Amino acid sequence: MEFTHFDTQGNAWMVDVGEKEDTKREAVARGSIFLSPQCFDMVVRGAMKKGDVLSVARVAGIMGAKKTSELIPLCHILNLTKLAVEFELKEETHEIQAVCTACTTGKTGVEMEALTGVTVALLTIYDMCKAVDKSMEMGQIYLEKKTGGKSGIYINPRKDT
Repeated sequence: MEFTHFDTQGNAWMVDVGEKEDTKREAVARGSIFLSPQCFDMVVRGAMKKGDVLSVARVAGIMGAKKTSELIPLCHILNLTKLAVEFELKEETHEIQAVCTACTTGKTGVEMEALTGVTVALLTIYDMCKAVDKSMEMGQIYLEKKTGGKSGIYINPRKDT
């Protein structure tokens, strides 16, 4: 396996995907933020002073995913056909899981867009809740699965998906 974002002299470059076939591609990424019991309860009840935390985080995640090529230097600009951010509330662990699904039909995958969407959604939750809980922890961000392209279907073997 070789790195594709370097030329023969070791210089970074954007991979030429011009000869690749267009295929339908989808990626799903997931990540978590852990909150204090009080903060988690306030998010669930919609009691944060800044507003509806999850609605704002959903829109922020979608906006972040759309800007991936501006944030990650060697990512291609993609014509995204779908972006969705959903949340799973885990009361027993005071955890909010963000799940971002990104789709396109094109020459390169949407893994980075899905991962960026999750990360921005989690950062937005942190921003909206930091007045109540500065001890929040974000993490466990990973690609859950992807489809399309030459490599076909990938399901992360290290996670229960």
